[in-house]
Amino acid sequence: MIKAKKSLGQNFLIDKNILDKITNVTNIEDQIILEIGPGTGNLTSFILKKKPKKFFVIEKDDNLANDLIKKFNKQLTIINEDILKIDETSLFKEKVKVFGNLPYNISTEILTKWIINLKSKFWFDCLVLMFQKEVADRIIAKFNTSNYGRLSIICNWKLNIKKICDIKPEAFSPKPKIDSSLLLFYPKKNFIKIKNPNKLEKITRIFFNQRRKMLKKPFNQLFNGDQKILDKLKIDLTMRPQNLDLETYYKIACEYENLSC
Repeated sequence: MIKAKKSLGQNFLIDKNILDKITNVTNIEDQIILEIGPGTGNLTSFILKKKPKKFFVIEKDDNLANDLIKKFNKQLTIINEDILKIDETSLFKEKVKVFGNLPYNISTEILTKWIINLKSKFWFDCLVLMFQKEVADRIIAKFNTSNYGRLSIICNWKLNIKKICDIKPEAFSPKPKIDSSLLLFYPKKNFIKIKNPNKLEKITRIFFNQRRKMLKKPFNQLFNGDQKILDKLKIDLTMRPQNLDLETYYKIACEYENLSC
């Protein structure tokens, strides 16, 4: 029997009702599917029942990868690598649908990597991903709320996000100490173009480094108090970082890019 490794953030989903719900979020039949961190293959089995066109899984754990090979034989392609070191855009010629009970210790790192590295074309059709509930709450948070921050701004830049459901610890083995949430991500048709996404990362880091402070200090740090930019963005510098909506942050990133042009 394979035991979950705490160092890899492993919690295996075992609730059949939840597994069934996940595979009904989007159409799988005759689609190209990628599963991240399949673990013992519980969700994998449910996905295979839906008859995907092609099925890839990425599993870092050597023991689990070998077990998956024995269990599923030639029904899927197993990539025994670290998801953070893989360039997904070079793996697929067609768009894929991604499923994942992401390792909780690197879930935000995986998601932000995908978003920041997105080029002009999306390599995925949608993402069906599970997170710690507190992380999911930060991803979907609206401005003027305490959960709103860097993760909300980066994740909502190019993606529409829908919460599917919350999941209790009892659905997993071993049981985590927290609730989880399932989110659906799909590409936006229109979004503000930022040439260098790292600029968005930088400006959100500067603004939210002191989230309880007024906007004046981070604005001056980025723009040296430029009144023309302030007038253009229509920002009240007495507000706090959480008071600015998503679009304003994307516009700030564009203005910051223009400084280095």
